[in-house]
Amino acid sequence: MAANRSPWLGMVLAALLVVLVVALHHRIQFDWVTFWHELRGVQPLHIVGGMALIYGTYLLRCWRWKILLPSNRDVRALDLLGPQFIGFTAVALFGRLADLVRPYLVARRTGLDVSEQVAVYTLERMFDLGAAAILFSTALAFTPRTLPHHALFVRTGVVSLSATAALALFALAVRAAGGALADALRAMLRRLSQPLAESVATKILSFRAGLLGLRSLREVAAVLALSLAMWSMIGAAYEQSAHAFADTPQLAGLSFARTMLLMGASLGGSLLQLPVLGWFTQIAVTATAMHTLYGAPVETATACGGVLLLVMTLCIIPTGLLWAQLGGVDLKAAGAAASGAVSGKELDGESDKESNRN
Repeated sequence: MAANRSPWLGMVLAALLVVLVVALHHRIQFDWVTFWHELRGVQPLHIVGGMALIYGTYLLRCWRWKILLPSNRDVRALDLLGPQFIGFTAVALFGRLADLVRPYLVARRTGLDVSEQVAVYTLERMFDLGAAAILFSTALAFTPRTLPHHALFVRTGVVSLSATAALALFALAVRAAGGALADALRAMLRRLSQPLAESVATKILSFRAGLLGLRSLREVAAVLALSLAMWSMIGAAYEQSAHAFADTPQLAGLSFARTMLLMGASLGGSLLQLPVLGWFTQIAVTATAMHTLYGAPVETATACGGVLLLVMTLCIIPTGLLWAQLGGVDLKAAGAAASGAVSGKELDGESDKESNRN
């Protein structure tokens, strides 16, 4: 895995986290008895409901990926389910650097080019960001004025909607003149770093290739509708996780609109997710958001952060590991092979062989 190339980073961050906890433990009033009591009192039906919603999003991802493939590629949506499960399991275990496992396994599963799937992955991420921002901004812009932090909610919604519009304009510019834009950025960044210049130019061209794969407004509308439905389900999963704490009014009565800030904080905390350590930083980010924005007690907010981690990230691991075992896929080997394929390096034969079984 790419993450294994810099093990010192995780160790240094873990040491800094330990130092921070030791330094602040006298200033943080945290009752572990209350924390465990809150965990024992969660409503399991809400947690199961949240997990069901998250598993449903993987089906929508398969359908969306199929639409984003070039028109001459006849692939069943369900053929893409295994790579989704295994790919998100790799991200949960090894951090954000394992994101390229999905396009790599899709390529091996379908016999298509890896570069083609990276272009689809890039476009998928663009629609993810756009759909999340549309949902986020729309929900927050119409929050009642009586809610605490109303001004922050509205301001965040406006900024998010503006960012969505800017992203749409950027996508149109890349589709119309992506080659010229890549050349201009390559020439500009070459003075700083040749590898950086080539990397940025390659990503622009991959993004343009993905955009060109959408041949009609009907396909764009279908992909956007699937993306909005998927992120609505993700937002509902956040809401279900909060409602699992029925004895805490700040969470039990949390509306869908108010979960948007929590979802935004959680997504921001996952951008640089590290192996395992990222689980705890994710809990800390979401717990801080719930305590600050909603006034939930620290112990309850931390317990809810753990439930959110389980529902949004960890629940896929058993299924992904089982699917990988049945398909003979070694997650670390697949990660290394994915990094090599994307960077243009020669793949390790055994890694390629194992991943191809999926």
